[in-house]
Amino acid sequence: MNEKEIFIELYKRGLIKTIRHKPEGWKLVSGIWSPFYIQLRLLPSHPDLLNEIGILLGNKIKSFGNKLLGIAMAGIPIATSISLHHGIPLCYTRKLAGVKSIEDLEKYSKEYGEHSLVEGEINDGDEFVAIDDIVTKFDSKLLAIKQLEIEAEKRKCNIKCKHVAVVIDREQGAEDIAKQHGIKLHSLIKFREAIEWIKDVMEEEEYEIIIDYLENPEKYEKMK
Repeated sequence: MNEKEIFIELYKRGLIKTIRHKPEGWKLVSGIWSPFYIQLRLLPSHPDLLNEIGILLGNKIKSFGNKLLGIAMAGIPIATSISLHHGIPLCYTRKLAGVKSIEDLEKYSKEYGEHSLVEGEINDGDEFVAIDDIVTKFDSKLLAIKQLEIEAEKRKCNIKCKHVAVVIDREQGAEDIAKQHGIKLHSLIKFREAIEWIKDVMEEEEYEIIIDYLENPEKYEKMK
């Protein structure tokens, strides 16, 4: 399968939903309203798609590091698929209750210093590629990288993580934010291009609202 075939299947199988499925839309974790919702947490229930994604996304990033960082939770099965197909060792972040910012993370690490923030072997000189399902504003990726850095420091290891890879980039500013932090964002699928691949199977209103949302996001900032 190629990227287009994967995206079409994601839509057909309901892993990408639109206002056709839920007319009121969605409030995302990032706080913004959206007329579409990408639910790649369900990928492990579709092993054929997870398998193909592991091959293709791995091909894009395998030369940028010697180790993967699966971002909890949705990024872990994707990173595992890449690891198995390309033989790249894998670590993964733990989901930390109540931690939503770097300040929360630093407080957590001080209070629970004996707890691992990242599972897996970390060695001095490791160069990581962080893996997740989708990206919107990049905040959660910066948090995961900080989680890795704190854990590496605890283990007295000097590491780098200058690359992040996702299956789908919603194209809502993440690439620019990543660049500001000296990080390169890689994506298998860019949503604005991909929406054209399923235009023929979408309703006209469904398609037009999504395109308007992507091109004029300020119109929708106050929607709930």
